[in-house]
Amino acid sequence: MKNKETKKVLCAGGIVINEKQEVAIVNQNHDSYSLPKGHVDKEESSLEAARREIYEETGIKDLQYIKDLGSYSRYKIGLDGKDDLSELKTIHIFLFKSNQINLAPKDPHNPFAIWTKIEKVKEYLTHKEDVKFFNDTLKLWIKK
Repeated sequence: MKNKETKKVLCAGGIVINEKQEVAIVNQNHDSYSLPKGHVDKEESSLEAARREIYEETGIKDLQYIKDLGSYSRYKIGLDGKDDLSELKTIHIFLFKSNQINLAPKDPHNPFAIWTKIEKVKEYLTHKEDVKFFNDTLKLWIKK
């Protein structure tokens, strides 16, 4: 049996907060939750990709850029909910504010999005590395 090489991909997305201090999170394929994010296309900056992916996965157009929160790496979530070692993602996350209330995803693989209170986000996020990054960066932006 051949060893499959792990594919490395660059992704970008964001933590989007509203005036009620709620965070937008998205459902993927009816089986997992994450921050809105996705692959960076060729000829696209990470910030451009983050804005595009947030729009596709939440329908949010009204985005006010706040700051770059850095990046982290994790494996793709497999269909069984465990790490799929065939794809390692480096995920660049930006902080945004939005006054948009209604969420209406455009991407069929992300069927719905919700606003949730900051303290509840970690209860939704499926991947432990997403939770860790969110918790580690929380102190950098929660009071802003």
